[in-house]
Amino acid sequence: MKKLFLLFIAIISISAMATDKSIIIDGKINNSKFYPGTVHEYKVYIPKQYDGKKPACIYLGLDVILYNATAVMDTLIANGEMPVTIGVFVKPGRIANDSTVIRYNRSNEFDRIDDTFARFIESELLPMAESHILADGRTIKISKDPNDRAISGASSSGIASFNTTFLRPDLFSRIYTTCGTFVSMRGGHEYPALIRKYEPRPIRVFIHDGSNDIWNALFGHWYEQNQLVASALEFAGYEYKAVWDDGNHSIKNGSRLFPQAMRYLWKDYPQPVKAGKSKNNMLQAILLDGENWAKYDGKMPKATKKSATSPDGKLFTETEKNSDWLISYTVDAKGKKSNRQQYYWLHNTLHQYYDIIGMLYATDGNLYVATKMGIQICDHSGRVRAILPYPTTSDIAAFAFEENNLYVKDINGNIFTRKINATAHPTGAPNVTYKSQGEG
Repeated sequence: MKKLFLLFIAIISISAMATDKSIIIDGKINNSKFYPGTVHEYKVYIPKQYDGKKPACIYLGLDVILYNATAVMDTLIANGEMPVTIGVFVKPGRIANDSTVIRYNRSNEFDRIDDTFARFIESELLPMAESHILADGRTIKISKDPNDRAISGASSSGIASFNTTFLRPDLFSRIYTTCGTFVSMRGGHEYPALIRKYEPRPIRVFIHDGSNDIWNALFGHWYEQNQLVASALEFAGYEYKAVWDDGNHSIKNGSRLFPQAMRYLWKDYPQPVKAGKSKNNMLQAILLDGENWAKYDGKMPKATKKSATSPDGKLFTETEKNSDWLISYTVDAKGKKSNRQQYYWLHNTLHQYYDIIGMLYATDGNLYVATKMGIQICDHSGRVRAILPYPTTSDIAAFAFEENNLYVKDINGNIFTRKINATAHPTGAPNVTYKSQGEG
């Protein structure tokens, strides 16, 4: 039934454009549930070597077929420099009335730095691509292993390829981005800071831009921002290759580099891409080698509240409604609160104001705050220094911190835990002193 439904909602070209090395099929998604009213046209490239017996790797190209990608893939696959890879190429959505476009959706889909586009890929685009049946009866099978998946784009689709992978490393692990729009259109300028703070993910990146790339100075400097992203990748321990030239905002040089990029992204395949080790000193201090999130079959410990008292009892912190701030008070010996300030500032790339899930201090005075973006760890001066992503794509319903263990419970009731090198200070526990971090 699911496949019939997918076939029903797609307009599929029965006739395929074929070459002696590949087949390209056209398709269309109408009225996406993520982008109501939009139409997305796409193409599916099937290399000659694909036999339909087992899932193939995938290359997802945004903005349809850039870089002469299918011809290059024909050559690289034939030469064994790239695994057997199905290509899916998608146009950004648009809403049209007859021949008139009412709304272009490209920037809204590609430039924003939440996971909406990733969910569209996962739930609509790739299932649609797999719904096609070739004339000889072969079905299209795409591997679900992120190590078998690459994604690419230029300009706005360049940041979209990065954003999709950074937020959902369970979907892709290999990125080619050229002239990426890491500027202040819809939050892309925040990525250099986020990369430095987040626990590293298993991602390999090939990034390119040119020194004359200033597409629109109103939003920022493309070349400078791409260099900042590369610098952040270096700091955070990612496996990446950066190529700079004197090009402008164009795919000309990106096309020239495409074969080199594919060889780099797929080198040593099928060896998995691994997460690197960040130079972030807070991550280094709290993360333990070999310890990661794991499914927990026990009872969820008592969830943290949306307020917390520092280990020495001298500070009280609580949320502020519809704000990226947490409010801090000083507390005197009699328990009286005073000196209210907006003090702790949290990252919120969604720019949607949900209550935080919970918070608790560690005995060293750092504050652990469970937010939609992950567990944000703040220093004494109220600054986020590290972010731990969650182990599930489902929303988190509860957060607990007990002894040396973090716990999260998602909305489906699944519980996960991980051990860290920090000790919780439970609400109501005896006061303890901790070393000051200074003025900051």
